[in-house]
Parts: sequence; structure tokens; C-alpha cells
Amino acid sequence: MPTIEEIEQALTQVIDPELGRNIVELGMAKNIQVDGGNVSITLALTTMGCPLRNQLQENTRAAAAAVPGVNHVNVELTTLTSEEIEQLKAKLQAGASGQGGVSGHLNHVRNMVAVMSGKGGVGKSSVTALLASYLRKQGYSVGVLDADITGPSIPRMFGICGPVMGIPMGILPIETKTGIKVMSANLMLPEEDMAIVWRGPIMSGTIKQFWTDVLWGQLDYLLIDLPPGTSDATLTVMQSLPVNGVVMVTTPQSLASMVVRKTVHMAQELKIPVFGVVENMSYYLCPETGQEHQIFGASHTDEVAGLAEAPVLGRLPIDPSLTQLADRGDIEQFENGAYDKLAAAFIEAVPLEEQEAEQQPEAEE
Repeated sequence: MPTIEEIEQALTQVIDPELGRNIVELGMAKNIQVDGGNVSITLALTTMGCPLRNQLQENTRAAAAAVPGVNHVNVELTTLTSEEIEQLKAKLQAGASGQGGVSGHLNHVRNMVAVMSGKGGVGKSSVTALLASYLRKQGYSVGVLDADITGPSIPRMFGICGPVMGIPMGILPIETKTGIKVMSANLMLPEEDMAIVWRGPIMSGTIKQFWTDVLWGQLDYLLIDLPPGTSDATLTVMQSLPVNGVVMVTTPQSLASMVVRKTVHMAQELKIPVFGVVENMSYYLCPETGQEHQIFGASHTDEVAGLAEAPVLGRLPIDPSLTQLADRGDIEQFENGAYDKLAAAFIEAVPLEEQEAEQQPEAEE
């Protein structure tokens, strides 16, 4: 006859996808009873409106049913009490605080990197989205915090829409097709083209909440897509969020590099490291001749990199297929060797802290 201890051990294999911990550790597996080959379990959710409750219920049943001697499993659903939820929050926060990286409300992020430019129209959001996509393809857990409150484009590129869902533990980010977690102001609106007319303090407060109130869980990289300029939103991210460093995005022409140098000075004044510089729209590769054409003229990106005392991580081409995929919401399907090199250079410039083997990234199936 199976024992309660054997059932409990089997249930440690059931992971809550929202919190990234097993249901025994979270205190969600309650009132385990064994009567011969019959097992009954009470599964306590954070909210009965959990969108994954059926999956969790089935995973719990399957895990218990796999124990030798078990003939039948009954899993009843209930919810954690408000007191139990508060205790769980404190437990998870304490656990995250003991790890390397940066931690917030229930979150543990090994590297938080802001992607900024100062100059509008340089393709900063597309660089953010593609960098996230290429990191994810290599097996890293990745999130994108869209801090461009009034002009968000990240959700459209990934083909995702809201509304986001809130549970007692916090706000659930929406996952892309490949599993990148995303939070954006556009995911909170009924229509993506609705205008957000907020003053600076409200935008700053929203950006802070995107870190403190969103259940990012455990991430290797959280990329923050910043709006152009050195306004309140940028200052909030640089001063209020535990940013490890920034990546600057520019284009070849002198005018763009002049504006981007302003943001380099800003980062230096705030003592935020610059991990590297990305030159977007560097050239157009003619498909017929294979010749590179410098559409925006000679590059001035080395000047930006020199001022930042940081490497040029990549020089990215103009590729019409990227526009088509982004408009379709399929940016994760984009393939270009220049972005493979960018991701490799980024990982080298922003190394992850050493962790135990089970916390290393796993290759995607």
C-alpha cells in the first residue's frame, strides 16, 4: 500500500508554472489521504480563477497515480487563505533574496538590462525583441519589460494581446509563442491603438509596478525596452529598478550618434555600466550582388563606443523580411546570422553569475 510520504514525494514533481516552485514547497498540496490504493488530495490554488487550474489538477492526479500501488486518485480544488498567501509571499521573497542577481516581489532575475538609445526611430524595440528571441533560442529564460508606455510596440511584434490577468500573488505577464514573458502597457488596453495620456509621475509609477507587481519568476535575462530620450521614464528605470547595465542602440549617421551620446553621458552620471553598443540599420545587403550598401552613410558608432568605453556588440543590416514578420507578430521566426553574432557578443558582455547545475539554461525541445 502506498504511503502519504510516497505521495508527497511524487507531488514535488508538479511545478506551479506561475511561481516556478513545486506544489509541496508552496503548501498547495493539502489533506493527503491514502485508503488502500485510493488517494485523495486537496489542491489549494492562489485563486480559483487560475487559467491553468485544470492543468495543475491533472498534473497532480498523474503524479500521484504514478506511485506503485495507487489505483485511483481524486484531486479536489480549493484556494489558499489570505493568511496563507501572505505567508507564501514572505517565504518566496526570502528565498529569492538569498540568490545572486536582483530580486523583487517573488521574482529572481539574474541580469536586468535596459536597452536604450536616446534617439527615436533607430529600431530599439526591434533590437530588444530580436535579442530576447535569440537568447530564448539558446535556452535562456527571458522576459521583456516594455517601459515605452506611450508608444509600445513590443506586443505587436510578438503577436500577443491582453488583457493581462491578476491573481492574489501579482500580475501574470503574457508569454510569447516561444515562452518569452512580456509586460507592456498595451496589454492592459482593450484596443492596441488607444492613446495613453498620462503625466510623468503616473508613467513612472506604472513602470515601477511592472517590476514589483508582475510575476516574472526566475529569469536569466530581463530586457527593458526604454522610450527615446532622457525623460522621467528613463530616469525611473535607471534609478528605481535594479538595472545591471544598459545596451545602447544607434544608427550609422552622425546625428544619431550625437543624440545617443547624451544617453551615454546620462548612464555615466548615474554610474550605470554600458555593456555595449549596437549599430542598427548598418547596411543593406543586395540579394543579387551580395554587396553591402551603406544607406545611412559612413558609420559614427565607434565614437559612441569609445565614449562609453564599451564594445560594439553588432552591426545589424536592413532586412525587409524583418518588417514583414514584425507586422505579422512573428518576429521570433526571424533568422539572420548578424543577430546570432549579436546574441553571442551580448552573452559574453553580460555573463550570468555561476549557479548550481539545475539552474543552468536548458535547450528548447
